[in-house]
Amino acid sequence: MLAEYIKSAMQRASYKLLDDREGVFGEIIGFQGLWAIAPTLEACQAELEEALEEWIILGLKLGHSLPEIEGVTLDFTKVEVA
Repeated sequence: MLAEYIKSAMQRASYKLLDDREGVFGEIIGFQGLWAIAPTLEACQAELEEALEEWIILGLKLGHSLPEIEGVTLDFTKVEVA
């Protein structure tokens, strides 16, 4: 499920060449505060995916609600064990 979520999120990524060709900016719309900047598109994609993984882990740890993507959600409820 996690791999599917990451793949679907990365398919929503958008990239923009920075002024003077100083690098590439990438972001995933709907994922607040998630972006990357790198010298090439390929490097930006890799950095954005790594940032997404960290964003997911932090969001889950802090109990944030993560965006649903194509019916996939990563929100977990705490289960108490008796």
